Amino acid sequence: MLKRLQNAFLIIAMLLATGAFAQDKAAQQLDYPLGAGDAIRVQVFQNPDLTIETRVSENGSITYPLIGAVQLGGLSIAEAEKKIAQALKSGGFVQQPQVNIVLIQVRGNQVAVLGQVNRPGRFPLETFNTRVSDMLAAAGGATAGGDDVVIVSGLRNGQPFRKEIDIPALYIGDKPEADLVLSGGDTIYVHRAPVFYIYGEAQRPGAFRIERGMTVMQALAQGGGPTPRGSEYRIRLHRKNAEGVIEKISPELTDPVLPNDVIYIRESIF
Repeated sequence: MLKRLQNAFLIIAMLLATGAFAQDKAAQQLDYPLGAGDAIRVQVFQNPDLTIETRVSENGSITYPLIGAVQLGGLSIAEAEKKIAQALKSGGFVQQPQVNIVLIQVRGNQVAVLGQVNRPGRFPLETFNTRVSDMLAAAGGATAGGDDVVIVSGLRNGQPFRKEIDIPALYIGDKPEADLVLSGGDTIYVHRAPVFYIYGEAQRPGAFRIERGMTVMQALAQGGGPTPRGSEYRIRLHRKNAEGVIEKISPELTDPVLPNDVIYIRESIF
């Protein structure tokens, strides 16, 4: 008797878990943003002649009976259902339309990852909640010459979307909302990291990446410091001002280094 009760409780627990999983999956699909290439089935309750199977076009629209072209790109499934229902009602075609959209096939849902990453290319969105950090990992992460900021662009609610995201903050910050959920057709771009230049009496003249909060002293260290003929106290910094004019500055060692600064280590006077 006890064993039967245990088996019954186990079956009930499995059914509840399965139902919760199905509800969670359904909720994810309702939130899924439609995009080019998605195959969908549109149905209207008690109007079988309005049932169609179609794909979202490259410009994010479908052609629907009676109402013509409908822009669905970037809309969630729930929003798309509401938009079609409103069009049917406002056009006087159906008084109280109950629209249901079923996602038949996720498009070659892809995101382009470009710029300074180890494996640039197009990557599929394998789940409904793929985030920026997931896609950067798929692309092998940023290269050594890549910036700390990633630019995400695409469409949201049918409108152009662009956002800059701090890459380190995705992993060490306390703002998980910064790790955006991606949509098909999004583009992730990692620009070159800002650099400074050092020449003159430097051990290793050349161009170097600017680290966060870098000072002139740290920049000198990147260049290996002055040669025996140079002096860290005889430094000239060339910097372009807001008007585009190059200024010659005698910086302090604690001054910050800005992108495209040119540091010249002069020869010691002794």
